[in-house]
Amino acid sequence: MKIGLVSYLSKNRDISFNVQQIELAFKRSKGKVDLLCFGEAFIQGFDSLCWNYEIDKNIALSLSSNLISQLKKWSIQYGISLITGYIERDQEKLYSSCVVISNGEIVHNYRRISKGWKEYTKTDEHYCEGDEVSSFYINGKEITLAICGDLWEFPNRFKTNHLLIWPIYVNYSIDKWNSGVVEEYAAQAALVANDVLMINPIDDNPINHGGSFYFHNGQTISQIPFDSEEILIVDIR
Repeated sequence: MKIGLVSYLSKNRDISFNVQQIELAFKRSKGKVDLLCFGEAFIQGFDSLCWNYEIDKNIALSLSSNLISQLKKWSIQYGISLITGYIERDQEKLYSSCVVISNGEIVHNYRRISKGWKEYTKTDEHYCEGDEVSSFYINGKEITLAICGDLWEFPNRFKTNHLLIWPIYVNYSIDKWNSGVVEEYAAQAALVANDVLMINPIDDNPINHGGSFYFHNGQTISQIPFDSEEILIVDIR
């Protein structure tokens, strides 16, 4: 299966722009990949929340929203499945989630189980974490999802003999990334799966340099340059 790891710019609170970025990736990838993957909270932007629930609830999206319906339509139109991070609203609760869409249907919705996505000294009971880790299938391929800090806080919950996809938001400086941090992430990935795909979006407020990576047995097999809006295509057998 050919998987595209999309490190594109995501603007905070600019859902229209971010969804245009998703469609652009669909257009550029048609006939080239089976699945596109975006980073954590890509649809709204990772720093889109202000931790006032009455404001934040209006930027969060439910699975029944018109926007999610549009993503379903594009998955059919372009013949490509999709994984993207977003801030989810389920009744009165908010989550950092990843929705998985294939052939116009939601096949999985994963909610981050670690609390590092939020300013937890400022938030109340509306800002929640999930508690379920399970796999799903795309084109017959079994996949497990983890979001950012999940693999650092709860690695044992994600151990799998199959593919693990790891959307993150990590805004280290390039010097720090190049000082051994990539190798640290590769080693952490190796604790849970042989094959791990990590996707980091680009941001300009604050600066996030992006980058997508394919880790195999703790080694970096391929990656795209930092600060480059590119799609890393990985062929997973």
